[in-house]
Amino acid sequence: MAGLGRVLTSVTALGKNLSEATSGPVYMVCRSKFTRSRIPPQVFEEHSKEHEMYGGDPEQPHKLHIVTRVKSTKGRPYWEKKVVKSLGLQKSHEPRVHKNTPSVNNQLKIIKHLVRIQPLKLPNGLPSEEEMAGSYLNSKGELVIKHLQTTEAQKSMES
Repeated sequence: MAGLGRVLTSVTALGKNLSEATSGPVYMVCRSKFTRSRIPPQVFEEHSKEHEMYGGDPEQPHKLHIVTRVKSTKGRPYWEKKVVKSLGLQKSHEPRVHKNTPSVNNQLKIIKHLVRIQPLKLPNGLPSEEEMAGSYLNSKGELVIKHLQTTEAQKSMES
């Protein structure tokens, strides 16, 4: 309210004496509203040349992303919070695996400043259902499979 009062006094002074009004500071009350329509369209454009820049192969793109939220959503717009919730990234530094599809990628473009995205690497190939219990993600984005050791007694019982 104090700013509005200064503007009104400046405007009244402008009407009385033009030379005195221009010598002092003039305060304007303006309120900018950040809406989704003000996001620049470059954010949503396709960037096919970025594969070479980041070491990817455009002919064989990775099939799965590891998405980890590294920044808080506090003070962020409602649509970013909605995307974070829909991708299951409420807890920070907890990785989630998502498919590399255009619909997921469009959501990730909206919150790319809040997340870290890595390709899921499978150095040992796809694990079987028995091996999934002993597998884990390491910090490099690789799915490591722990092979369960079987004793000779278990092998003889199986055969």
